[in-house]
Amino acid sequence: MKKQIEIYTSPDGNTQIDVSFEGETFWLNLNQISALFKKDKSVISRHLKNIFSSGELSRDAVVAKNATTATDGKSYIIEYFNLDVILSVGYRVNSKRGTQFRQWATQRLKNYLIVGYALNEKRLEQKNKEIQVLHDGIRILNRSIKEKINKKEELNWLKSFSEGLQLLDDYDHEALDRVGNSSRETSFPTYNEYKEIVNHLKIKTHSSLFGIESNNGFDSAINQINRGFEEVDVYPSIEEKAAVLLYLIVKNYAFVDGNKRIAAACFLLFLNKNKLLFKNSRKPVIGNKEIVSLTLFVASSHPDEMMSVKNLIVSLLNRT
Repeated sequence: MKKQIEIYTSPDGNTQIDVSFEGETFWLNLNQISALFKKDKSVISRHLKNIFSSGELSRDAVVAKNATTATDGKSYIIEYFNLDVILSVGYRVNSKRGTQFRQWATQRLKNYLIVGYALNEKRLEQKNKEIQVLHDGIRILNRSIKEKINKKEELNWLKSFSEGLQLLDDYDHEALDRVGNSSRETSFPTYNEYKEIVNHLKIKTHSSLFGIESNNGFDSAINQINRGFEEVDVYPSIEEKAAVLLYLIVKNYAFVDGNKRIAAACFLLFLNKNKLLFKNSRKPVIGNKEIVSLTLFVASSHPDEMMSVKNLIVSLLNRT
């Protein structure tokens, strides 16, 4: 969502502050934080220094610099601090004020998230329609190709797309692969390795909600693929485990924000850990566009379509 300004008024009505909302979080500069908690700027600066030097928060992730034109007409670079920093300062200097501001900010964030969710749902619906049109077009093209081949009028350029067209045909006829090619012993990333990926992604976003677990769905997803009964593995191949991992992280909605990005990254981590991410030529087995399409395909699928989704991912990995 674009930058917007919210006006925060303290419960006693004596303090009003223009609060910027951008990148799914709120931002205040040093003067505004000082006014919010009614503390001298030197006090706030000292607390900010302690917060960053102790490693409680990473400066690069929670501080943004903006050019601001002052009353003298000159332009200055001003540092703005996000909601994580504001609350950390609040607990140090005025816990009551900090609690009041946190309650206000939480409600406003919920409102923004609801609006953003509605917009994303609308965009996703439009994308699904576009995907369906594309699917229908490829299916018609596939039928046309078969007719051409029967007439011995094969078009050479279509050979480059033969695997993709065959996958569509297998999907239509419920003939996708159910079992992967790699049945060797699986190397499972540790929970900390998965979390390292999540934290790495978080650095690249300004969202204070990114990667925050909302339930135990993430832990459930990474443990689900390692289940078996006595000596029988529920998901015997590495490809099946990878497919189910991608599906469950997306569908468990385990994070407040970033479920699809985290799911795709963990899927790639799992393949890389098991030496399936790259071919002998060091080319990735799945490209940027493919991982986006697969993840969106999983997100838009219905619960009763899980096996079809899993089999499509397995079939794709088997053919790379």
